[in-house]
This record gives sequence, C-alpha cells and structure tokens, in this order.
Amino acid sequence: MRLHLLRWSLFVLAGALLSACGGADETPDGAASASALPVTVAPAQVRALARTVVVSGPVSAYEEMQLGVELSGQRVTALKVDVGESVEQGQVLLEVDHRTLDSELAQAQAGLEQAQAAEELARLNFERGQQLGARQLISASSLDELRAALANARAQTATARARRQASQLQRDFAELRAPADGVISRRLVQPGQVVAAGTELLRLIRDGRLEWRAELSEDQLAAVAVGDTVALAYAGEAIEGRIRAVSPGVDAQTRTGTIYADLPEPGPLKPGVFVEGRIVTGTGEALTVPTAAIVQRDGHAYVFTVGADQLVQRRRVGTGQAAEGRTEVIEGLEAGEQVVVDGAGFLGEGDRVRVVAGAEAATP
Repeated sequence: MRLHLLRWSLFVLAGALLSACGGADETPDGAASASALPVTVAPAQVRALARTVVVSGPVSAYEEMQLGVELSGQRVTALKVDVGESVEQGQVLLEVDHRTLDSELAQAQAGLEQAQAAEELARLNFERGQQLGARQLISASSLDELRAALANARAQTATARARRQASQLQRDFAELRAPADGVISRRLVQPGQVVAAGTELLRLIRDGRLEWRAELSEDQLAAVAVGDTVALAYAGEAIEGRIRAVSPGVDAQTRTGTIYADLPEPGPLKPGVFVEGRIVTGTGEALTVPTAAIVQRDGHAYVFTVGADQLVQRRRVGTGQAAEGRTEVIEGLEAGEQVVVDGAGFLGEGDRVRVVAGAEAATP
C-alpha cells in the first residue's frame, strides 16, 4: 500500500514538472511585445541652425534729457504736461512767475524806443549841417559836433537794444520749452513750488526712442556685431531690434562688455523693464534632435537610442542651442542614430520599447 502511494506521488510530481516546462515553451512572442512601452523615434539630423546668444538686460531710454529752468527763486505758476505725454519741440512745458520780468522787459523796450528817437533826431541834424556846410553857412567844428552827436546816439541805441535783448532773454527763461520731440518720463515739480536754477524739474525721453542694453561675457561679445538682429519676447509679443553699438572693450573687474540695440517699435516695452533677448549672430550646420528627446537627469542631458533588438540605450550628450523645436547635440551622438522622442522621460537603461506612429504613443 505504501509503495503504491509513493508511485502515485512521483507520477503527480513528474506531471507537474512536464506541464510547467511545456507552458513556458508555448508562451506567445506577442506577450513580451505587448508589455513594451510604445514610443516614437526620430533620427539625429544635420540641419541649418541659427547661431544665437541669449542674454537678459534692461530696456532704457536712448537719450533721456533732464530739464530745468535758468532762474532762481521763482514760483511755478503753470505746469502744462504730465508723465507719459508726448510733446513737440518748442512746446511750453511749464512757466514760472514772470510779472517782474515783464515789467523789466517793458522798461527796456521803452528805453530802446527813446534811444531810436534820439538817433533819428541826431541823424536829421547832421544831414542839415552837411547841407549848410556845403554852402559855407556853418563852421567845420560845428559839423564835427553834429557828426559826433549822431555817433553817440547810434551807440546809445545799440546799448538800449542790447538791454532789451537781455530782458527778453530773461523773460524767455520764465518758460521751460521742450528742446526736442519726445515723451515726458518723469515730473519732479508741483505748481506753486519755488524752484532754483539748474534743478531737475522734468525728464524727457528724446523722440520716445528706447533701446535694449545687455552685459555679455568676453566670448559672447566676440560673437556679436553691429547690425545683428535681436528678438525680445514680452507680454505675448515679439519685439525686434538691431544692435547699433558694441562696447570696444570689456570691464577689467566683471570681464563683460555692453551691447546697445535700437528698438524702432518697442510695443509694450517700457524703460526699466528687464527682458531676455536672443541675438542672432548667423547660421551654421549642426547635428540636432527633437527637443523632446532630451531628458535631464542628475544635472546632465541624455537621449535614448533604439537598437535592432528594440532595447534602448541611454546616452549622455552635450547640448548646444535650441530653436524651432530642435536642440543641437555637440557630443555623444552620431548622425542617423534613432532616438526616442515621445516616451523618453519614462525610460531606463535596457528597457524594451515598441516603436509606433506619433498618434499611437501612449503615456504610462
């Protein structure tokens, strides 16, 4: 009886082992394929790539003029502009109390008219003296006296005219006029305020012209040139400028130099705004991959290449510039190698993948 039970147990065990071995042989190949991650791939390609330098800097006024009056101790009686207003050359921006100056100007005008009348009388007397002298009716000394009186009257007229011009100039100083077309960017005075000569009262951006300035390292400075295009992105708009000047040297302390870019149409940009700019320095050939294929891990850039066995290999690469959805690969990859695009962020070294069309790639 015991021998019979032992034989039965050995038979059952042998059957189980045979069943297990047979089941492994009969597993379909599609099971492994179904468990692979679906991904899309793209080849590394050599393409023309715009060479750019990306830096940040402030938007500034091309020329900002500080305006004030040339009179001291005068009270501001009229302020005709405010911040943000556009003005034209010669437009009156503010006035100071000019009642005393008006009185002085009127006195100088009266003095000039008086001197002109005296000059006219001296001229007539001299002309009569000439006529009488021609007929020997007056002496030569009397004619000389008339000539001297005319010369003195002319000198008095010139003095009165100069005094009148000085009074007019002082009166003109009572009005602050725009020296050029532009936009008022700052106001530092209020009506009724007593001001001093030379004190800044208003600030004017000449012609409303703005520029973008940026500090570049030595290497970056060597790559840019006057005339290069600058693209600024701000408030959802793309603003284009052009470099008008590059500093001829670098600062000995910071080892940087400054570039100045004109902004003909600044759009929403305002002075003081700090924005990132992309300076286009030219184009060249570069090995590129879709930017989505670049995976950042542990502070390094990687791509995953796909072999014939559908297993992926992680490659550490050096990257350069990125533009139009593609990134330059400086090292670590050869042209034509297939890299994973969609799904790259979920892969590890040696994972099996299934290459599908873009629309079929699924997110795990």
